[in-house]
Amino acid sequence: MSRGDSLVGFAVVRNVKGKDQPITFLVATDTTDRLRDVDILVYREPYGGEVAYDAWRRQFRGKSADDALQVGRDIRTISGATISVNAVTLGVKRALSDLTAWHRSGGLH
Repeated sequence: MSRGDSLVGFAVVRNVKGKDQPITFLVATDTTDRLRDVDILVYREPYGGEVAYDAWRRQFRGKSADDALQVGRDIRTISGATISVNAVTLGVKRALSDLTAWHRSGGLH
């Protein structure tokens, strides 16, 4: 991601499996490998869509690949959305780890 001629970060779009359907999400980091934002792009399940609410996604901001991101400890659960919360959290953790590894290896610049 860039703003004008300045690099401001990196982003990746991924899918995780919800209860029955994929959940498509975006993870964006800054140039210091801190998570800038998570956005749920497509939520297909009839229940658990609260994972798309900013109030829930906001808790990921500022996290790094070194953070545990454990549901129930670092990441709040949502009643009725257990599968979605666990799936998105694991997906975010993997995407953040991948973006960080790619950036540190020089694969992203």
